[in-house]
Amino acid sequence: MTSQPKAPLTRRDRWRNRAIAVTGLVTVWVLLWGTFSWANVLSGLVVAAVLLVVFPLPPVTFAGRIRPVPLLRFVVRFLYDLVVASAQVAWLAVRSEHPHSAIIAVPLRVNTDLNLTLNAEALSLVPGSLILEADRSTGTLYVHVIGIRSLDEVERFRQGVLELEERIVAAVGSAEELSLIRRSVPTGPSGSVDLEGAPT
Repeated sequence: MTSQPKAPLTRRDRWRNRAIAVTGLVTVWVLLWGTFSWANVLSGLVVAAVLLVVFPLPPVTFAGRIRPVPLLRFVVRFLYDLVVASAQVAWLAVRSEHPHSAIIAVPLRVNTDLNLTLNAEALSLVPGSLILEADRSTGTLYVHVIGIRSLDEVERFRQGVLELEERIVAAVGSAEELSLIRRSVPTGPSGSVDLEGAPT
């Protein structure tokens, strides 16, 4: 059975995709500055325009839909995680002992560029976790996490990333992606892990 070729993007689709890309880039720019101001928004628009001209994005179509209630749920939980993680990192900073850390591979269930990017951005903005690599071919994120001392904590973090993915897909994913998330049942540890400084 041969697949039908995709219809070319219309001008409206291209403008919509550019608007989504600009909005995302400006949002990340403002978050990186840490302060909302019109100067940051305007400079973000300039940076986004330059990036889209110099490094044009591939024609990726946004196939999902924005759901206000799940989106609000994602934002509230993200802000909560931001506060909790900031407190945890601050506590680790004042302790005398060297904090343990780990590099954790988390295979996402929805292997799309948008899902990979949104999850990577959300994780990187939370203190204590940093994306080292994103494997597009397998949809896997490699995350450096501080404060990890055991394999049980590794699995709790990995499960937290999968729950984050579920909230993101519920907020902006397509019906097919949401169905895939809900059909996926964790079967145990998955992905690789490299514990740094943990007791053996």
